[in-house]
Amino acid sequence: MPAEYVAIITDGNGRWARQRDLPVIEGHRAGADVVRERLRDAVEFGIRELTVYSFSTENWTRPKEEVEGLMAMFAERIDGETPELKQEGVRMRFIGRRDGISDDLKGRMDWAESETAGNDRITLFVAFNYGGRAEILDAAAAYGGGGEGEFARHLYAPEMHDPDLLIRTSGEQRISNYLLWQCAYSEFVFREELWPDFSREAFGAALSEYEERQRRFGARQ
Repeated sequence: MPAEYVAIITDGNGRWARQRDLPVIEGHRAGADVVRERLRDAVEFGIRELTVYSFSTENWTRPKEEVEGLMAMFAERIDGETPELKQEGVRMRFIGRRDGISDDLKGRMDWAESETAGNDRITLFVAFNYGGRAEILDAAAAYGGGGEGEFARHLYAPEMHDPDLLIRTSGEQRISNYLLWQCAYSEFVFREELWPDFSREAFGAALSEYEERQRRFGARQ
């Protein structure tokens, strides 16, 4: 079966920039461009939900200049791309903690979600100030019992489907505190490309590799 729900760890922006003697923020800008391109490909590939790891709870420890540049770029991208995403039928959702984020940026995030709320061509989940352990802790604090289904109602995006496939770029082979609850039975594909070099062909190859897998969900077949 083709993958309908795909998550990506968009790793390698900084290394891509350093290889070219560019400021790190230029790697993040190139990476954001690729997110936009692969989102369009995802629509053509029949993917219904695409989740990208944009900024983790651990990324606050990076140099102040890099973090400030990322926040400014994120606001700029929301302002510039939301109208296009709305027109293209993309629904946007941000998952992660909102504390530590400026009121101005939170307002932009809320606006983007509101503007695109009626779209159903594809949902783009952006994991921003996100950590898998933080999500589980936050859900546990609100959980009053009732089993896995009830617990999942307290996750950041209860409507999100568990990913069929998790892709990580840059050659690293770990999930880095990403969607720990949701990826319990996801298939993993690790690619060598740095994220800004992750092409439509590489995306298609990862999806094809997934289709060759046999998912058992713990059962014997």
